[in-house]
Amino acid sequence: MARGWESKSVESQIEAVESRHGASRRVPRTPEQIRVDREREGLLMSRKRVLHDLETATHERYREQLKAALRFLDTRLKALEK
Repeated sequence: MARGWESKSVESQIEAVESRHGASRRVPRTPEQIRVDREREGLLMSRKRVLHDLETATHERYREQLKAALRFLDTRLKALEK
């Protein structure tokens, strides 16, 4: 009798693992989706750097250039969302 209960427990554990793996599998992305994701990541990293530089910049002209770069990056990110 104990053996029957063990096998049912093992069977339910196997099913649970298989269902988790099935749920975590993604639909393969197209080359275009991969390109867009990489571009978005690059833009987000650039945006983070610009924000950091803007926080530490003291020269007004440089701050204006950074603000313009930030606007450009935000525009590009919005364009990728469409």
